[in-house]
Amino acid sequence: MLKIAFHPIYKHPLPEGHRFPMEKYDLLPRQLLHEGTCTEENFFEPEIPSDEFILKAHDSTYVHDLYNLQIEPRAARKIGFPLSEELVKRERIITDGTIKACDYALQNGVAMNIAGGTHHAYSNRGEAFCMLNDQAIGAHYLLSKPHINKILIVDLDVHQGNGTAEIFQNDDRVFTFSMHGKSNYPFKKETSDLDIALPNNCKDEVFLKELKNTLPQLLEEVQPDFIFYLCGVDILASDKLGKLACTVAGCKERDRFVLQTCFENEIPVECSMGGGYSKDIKVIIDAHANTFRLAQHIFF
Repeated sequence: MLKIAFHPIYKHPLPEGHRFPMEKYDLLPRQLLHEGTCTEENFFEPEIPSDEFILKAHDSTYVHDLYNLQIEPRAARKIGFPLSEELVKRERIITDGTIKACDYALQNGVAMNIAGGTHHAYSNRGEAFCMLNDQAIGAHYLLSKPHINKILIVDLDVHQGNGTAEIFQNDDRVFTFSMHGKSNYPFKKETSDLDIALPNNCKDEVFLKELKNTLPQLLEEVQPDFIFYLCGVDILASDKLGKLACTVAGCKERDRFVLQTCFENEIPVECSMGGGYSKDIKVIIDAHANTFRLAQHIFF
């Protein structure tokens, strides 16, 4: 059965007019239930995790300051959300969702987190709506297991996974692959193990050709025991914060190819949703929902 991490805390109240579409975390599970893609049994509710694996990905001083709301004001502004106890609790619960989804993926081949994909969180700071790097923490959790020796992170959000690249820059157990907009945030890129920077207005054909030429080759070279897939839908032409020009159909084909490749190669995959900032919330929900629809179709 497809298992999906979701908690009501995912939808966090923000000031009116804030550009982050927090309502998607409420609407997406409702849509999946309404259309019959999922039932209540598919969802599990994460909790606050222990700090063991958080502290393998993040600096202890940063974690202490985050938990105690002692982040220096300039650094707090870079996070982009008003800091509060509830917000930090939300971030920890999202992280637990990804950790637990790792176990479900090992059992079932795939598992999902309605939120997550917080790839701008560095080892020692947060940025751009990200405070704790859920997939980096999940990777450290998996690497504590005797049968997981090599992990591949496939980050197809429109923004480079700069925090993830920094966290694993000296760790050859985790291969970081980011395919993103060349001229988009972050303007100072980090160095992933493989970066593919796409030009503005890149359409489906170019995006998919790059992906389909690259991913099978990576599997051969890296030989991963587990894959993390960050499936942001901010590659869409309608996205306010992206500069690519992909269609919803192209985004769906991206997800199909990644998930089918994982399935055919029998490599477990955890999916965190990442970004999506189209003006029409229905477009965001439909594009995200496609990932869940495909996971059900391919794996179950």
